[in-house]
Amino acid sequence: MMRRSPASGARLNPPAAATGQRGFSMIEVLIALVVLAVGLLGLALLQTTNLRYTKSANLRTQAVNLGTELLDTIRANHTEVAAYAAGVQPAAITAAVKTAARAGCPTSATMTSAANIGRWNCEVVEALGEDATASVTVNANQVTVLVTWDDEFWITNTADKTAGAGAITLVSQL
Repeated sequence: MMRRSPASGARLNPPAAATGQRGFSMIEVLIALVVLAVGLLGLALLQTTNLRYTKSANLRTQAVNLGTELLDTIRANHTEVAAYAAGVQPAAITAAVKTAARAGCPTSATMTSAANIGRWNCEVVEALGEDATASVTVNANQVTVLVTWDDEFWITNTADKTAGAGAITLVSQL
């Protein structure tokens, strides 16, 4: 039943059933908020994963650059290849090298193989962390440089840190 205005006969305030539903119900709003929250959590997880991959790629790039630099130095000073093979070993990265890396690696005015090895070992620790190691092996005219580091962003078991170790092997002919 419609109510009519006494003077003009126009309809006033039609009943709700005649006009249909207006607006959103509370349950629809809550479902929309849940869907939005799940989507935002997915984006946050994507961003976190992206940061992990970026940091890991940065460490890998630095390791490749350091290994390539050492190979170039060995090729330029190939008469001292035995000194590089002996001096670039995991045992060569001592506490003194780690301390020097924290303070900034020193440069030397002399260009000897020993000075290059010391500077390079320091740069490995400075760029890749205190757990980084390196080794050089020589087999006839073939030089292999192995650089390893702890990639803490991929360690899944904190008791076994080898699960997140990164490694780069570069091989070159002299």
